[in-house]
Amino acid sequence: MFVPQVNEGEGNRGTHCTKIINLCLSNLLSLLTTSHSSSADISPSPSAESSGLLSLPWEILTHIVSYLPVHFVVNVLPKVCHALSNVGQDRTSWQLRAQRLVGLRAAFPVGPREDFDWPGACLQMEQLITCWSGEVEHVARQNQEDEERREQVMPQDGEPGVGGQDDGGEVEVGVGVGVAVQEVAYGVDEAMEVAVEGEEGEMQHVLGGDQVARLREELEDRLEGDAAALMEEEMDHRRVFIANEGRDAVLNHQEDLPDHRNLGNGQHVEARSPSPPPALECITLPTGHIAHVNSVLLLGGEGKVCATASRDWNVKLWDLELGSLLQTMGRQGDFSSHRGWVWCLASQGPLLASGGFDSTVRLWDLQAGGADRALIRTGAAVLCLSCQPDMLLAGTFDKRVSMYDTRAAAPLVKIIRMHSNAVMCLCADDKYIISGSKDCTVAVYDRRAGKGLKRLRLSSYLLSMSYSGCEVWAGDNGGKLHSFSMQAGTLKPVSQFDVGHTALITGIHRSPGSLYTCSSDCTVKVHIPSAPPRTLSTLHYQTGVHGLSVEAGVLAIASGDVRVQVWRPRK
Repeated sequence: MFVPQVNEGEGNRGTHCTKIINLCLSNLLSLLTTSHSSSADISPSPSAESSGLLSLPWEILTHIVSYLPVHFVVNVLPKVCHALSNVGQDRTSWQLRAQRLVGLRAAFPVGPREDFDWPGACLQMEQLITCWSGEVEHVARQNQEDEERREQVMPQDGEPGVGGQDDGGEVEVGVGVGVAVQEVAYGVDEAMEVAVEGEEGEMQHVLGGDQVARLREELEDRLEGDAAALMEEEMDHRRVFIANEGRDAVLNHQEDLPDHRNLGNGQHVEARSPSPPPALECITLPTGHIAHVNSVLLLGGEGKVCATASRDWNVKLWDLELGSLLQTMGRQGDFSSHRGWVWCLASQGPLLASGGFDSTVRLWDLQAGGADRALIRTGAAVLCLSCQPDMLLAGTFDKRVSMYDTRAAAPLVKIIRMHSNAVMCLCADDKYIISGSKDCTVAVYDRRAGKGLKRLRLSSYLLSMSYSGCEVWAGDNGGKLHSFSMQAGTLKPVSQFDVGHTALITGIHRSPGSLYTCSSDCTVKVHIPSAPPRTLSTLHYQTGVHGLSVEAGVLAIASGDVRVQVWRPRK
């Protein structure tokens, strides 16, 4: 693969290379602006192609496009012209972009590379880094300013100062976030050089740190000037908003803090200077439960509806748009959803399933307003659930995984016995069931063949599991993450990671470009799913976190008490 190279002793050539790329980016942005202002599909004329952007070698063109956001490459370039639509299909470009996002020292993906969704992973990683790294910087800066203001207004004559303990959640910069912030979207760390793999496997330097910094700076200027209208939606988190909007952001740590402008003791504090608002907003649902929330689940595919399960024996449904309670699930004549702790939730389409310590699984029809659909007696406390289009799976305290057909009058289909202790977590697809038990084993069951395939013994037991594509990620009772590859029914351990959790990992969600974990050590962590994972931010709580759910960029957290906290992209 030919890529222009810049050596330290060749400043003229480096400047020349930068000018070429800047010129090409200018041409490209002109095309984007033109296509945005026209409803027709734009294709450059032959004369323009012979001397313009598309006359460049394909390798140079893909390298230039790598400095645009993934959203543009996937959704905008195909509307510019047919030639540029092929840029988004260049697998090598996506791999280079992914490596730039995770850093040169990390491996990505952790599992098999065959059939991996590179564009989807890059899009998710860019969004994750943009949202959570920006959130960390904003909150860290705001916390520092809050501390300075407290010191300024602290009475000098011994009067009691302003207190207030943050029981919502405190955000701190996670491991490796310094590098992650700098690598977002358009380039890498200024102290690092962009490199690609040569034909014989050696790493070839493409652009030095100075060139990358200048290129990114000039590109951002052009994005703001020449293509402002087109880029507004994608780049709004980089713009500087008015001070009031940034100050009024609904962050979790602000809930118990007094107004910064008037701290209640008669002293007025100057408003903070304008700063970029966070890319996320945080809301806390009203206290609807009277005991700890054990599980939370986002429903509907858009992150607008949320179900919660609690030790108060109830399952509740919430409208996240309004931040209000929709209803408490229950059968007619019952005073609660279950007759014991409700421990887990799962859903498929309009069906919501809840499992509890009363040895039942209850089914609720969301299309019918949450009406009771069925009651399944399991014979033991239900610790985990998984809903598939044709099957409901329940892992119970009596060492079993039970398969149910929710459409049948007698729903029990089969009981799977592959463990010698309680089944703590499970996940499945249309071919396989993967379960983790307190006996420190992980088992794979072939649904079609109707038999167990493999059991792996670990040094700890798994409490949470996430399965997508060909990767399985799980959290254990010691705070460690485990990754496995899953191909053709063969589950292979890949690696074990320490991401900073010090107790049980109670919840995990993994997608091609994101990884979320929560723990009874009172933290939630957001990572890029590389090897090792790159932690972008950490949320702190006063009590252990029991579970989380992620959908459409929305993160819901069962924060260990009676409340549920929701982080979502700011509109």
